[in-house]
Amino acid sequence: MNQIKSKLKETNMKKPTNLTQPQNFVAVKSRFAFRSLWPLALMMTGLLSGCESSFVSPDGPMNSNAVQPAVVASKPSDAAVAKPAEVIVLREGDVLKISFPASPTLDTTQQIRRDGKISLSLVGEVDATGLTPPVLEKKLVELYSPYISSRQITVEVVSSSFPVYVTGQVQHPGKILADHPLSALEAVMEAGGFDYSKANLRAVTVIRHEKEGMKNYKLDLKAVLDGRTSESFLLKPGDIVYVPERFTMF
Repeated sequence: MNQIKSKLKETNMKKPTNLTQPQNFVAVKSRFAFRSLWPLALMMTGLLSGCESSFVSPDGPMNSNAVQPAVVASKPSDAAVAKPAEVIVLREGDVLKISFPASPTLDTTQQIRRDGKISLSLVGEVDATGLTPPVLEKKLVELYSPYISSRQITVEVVSSSFPVYVTGQVQHPGKILADHPLSALEAVMEAGGFDYSKANLRAVTVIRHEKEGMKNYKLDLKAVLDGRTSESFLLKPGDIVYVPERFTMF
């Protein structure tokens, strides 16, 4: 009898807890989940802390408590600043295209003459040198106002080269087309330079057509080459640079 009681007691002690009741099952499940996830939560917190402390931004370590510097707008560089457009001043030798959108039969393309004028239909001779294209456009609008109703006229510089001539004791005499301001010495260099065995550099002459007629300008280019003076004589379209021969007894 005692042995039977003893076995029954052992059986009752080994009997598992009744988990079929909902409240007991939920409580056991909650305790199991909390005990299982707690180490994982600690591990993730450590990883996140390590990542935050090891991350370095281009400006230094990240710190949420640090005062961030104010953003200062940078000054644009010189390259970013747009440069003003170059002002074009018309001169002798420039080739102009003049368009009349409302009256295309008046369109013309011609070169400014040595006297600084162009010849246009209906209005005749018009001074153009010394003006910019927009100023010439306004001038033409006023001149053509009795003839056309449209006030739209465009002036475009097709070519800005002008001819000068070099002759005398130079290597390659002839015509030179200049597309930029040109001095007398530069024109001689474009012609191959002086013939130093014959050229008289001290008496170079520039022959120019002016309103009152022909005019001669004497230049000492030997002084320019020696550095004793600087040349500031710029040529105009149609100028002739003459390099005379040096005088010799024999």
